[in-house]
Amino acid sequence: MQARLKWVDGVCFMGESGSGHAVVMDGAPEGGGRNLGPRPMELLLLGTAGCTSYDVITILKKSRQQVTDCWVEMEAERAGAEPKVFTKIHFHFVVTGKELKPDVVERAIKLSAEKYCSASIMLGKTADISHDFELREA
Repeated sequence: MQARLKWVDGVCFMGESGSGHAVVMDGAPEGGGRNLGPRPMELLLLGTAGCTSYDVITILKKSRQQVTDCWVEMEAERAGAEPKVFTKIHFHFVVTGKELKPDVVERAIKLSAEKYCSASIMLGKTADISHDFELREA
């Protein structure tokens, strides 16, 4: 995997992924930024949610669950002193579908958390990571 990051101005950076997609990252005004994009740590959190959601959706589809929608609401805490690593992260999955089986959804989330999601397993080295979910009928 490759990527490239270019400094734009102040604390604003343009990242380009190996697959050719670009993202702007910037800091808050009080940190020298102009608020032109998400903070790098926000992207790390979003990337982790994307990683685990990818797993969960894939597992649910393979389990023949009729998923019609899925999103994750995250809440995270960071250490007060440098390095300000994530110390707690909670993922709340909201899964919508037809006749979803709670035990299958719970298993998919657990498999992602413990076996497949590289990002959350890596962040789990510094953060206490928890998960829960709610099901909604489509």
